[in-house]
Amino acid sequence: MTPRVIRIILLGAPGAGKGTQSRRLSDAFGVPHIATGDMFRAAVAAGSPVGLAAKAYMDRGELVPDDVTIAVVEERLRKVDAQKGFVMDGFPRTTQQATALDALLAKLGWRLDAAIEFDVPYEELVRRLTGRRVCAHCQATYHDLFAPPVIPDVCNRCGGALFQRDDDTEATAAHRLDVYKRQTEPLLAYYRGAGSLVKINGMASADAVYSAISAAVPAISAAAIL
Repeated sequence: MTPRVIRIILLGAPGAGKGTQSRRLSDAFGVPHIATGDMFRAAVAAGSPVGLAAKAYMDRGELVPDDVTIAVVEERLRKVDAQKGFVMDGFPRTTQQATALDALLAKLGWRLDAAIEFDVPYEELVRRLTGRRVCAHCQATYHDLFAPPVIPDVCNRCGGALFQRDDDTEATAAHRLDVYKRQTEPLLAYYRGAGSLVKINGMASADAVYSAISAAVPAISAAAIL
């Protein structure tokens, strides 16, 4: 029987392309794309004990502690749709969380197939993060690199003026990338030491990145879904 269960983590800075690949892998294998924010929102909406615990911290604008976060992750992974696997995006963020996730997977009788790192140069990440433009009138979104308007700075839909949001500025992008670097370098070392880290060239085309992931991760290669 062809193996079709995949359990992978996607690691990469904001703008590295994790979202594109996670959706593609999720669709190909019929497994959930699990992002941290989505997990918290679902747990809160369900009114579960761990969801309510997470909400209390979120309402105060505080970081959700690791023990509550891993409880939310366990609640999500025990749902029926995650039994065939998952594509995890945005978790873990620290080595402490990675250790806790390993313990959780062992408790469930599962193993991680790979932690995939999207390697994209800093300058390119800044270009990607600062390229978004939004219509002041209808809120349609564009991107200088990936989805530019027909006429520069003019909305295709309504002719409104396009502007850059405060959270898309170069200063904000630089801060986000600095936080990611400080948080994630030890995490990459953790998975490298465990022999599960796979580095992918995130500068390649979306198809080439997907092919590289498929070739590098045995569970995906075995399923032969390209």
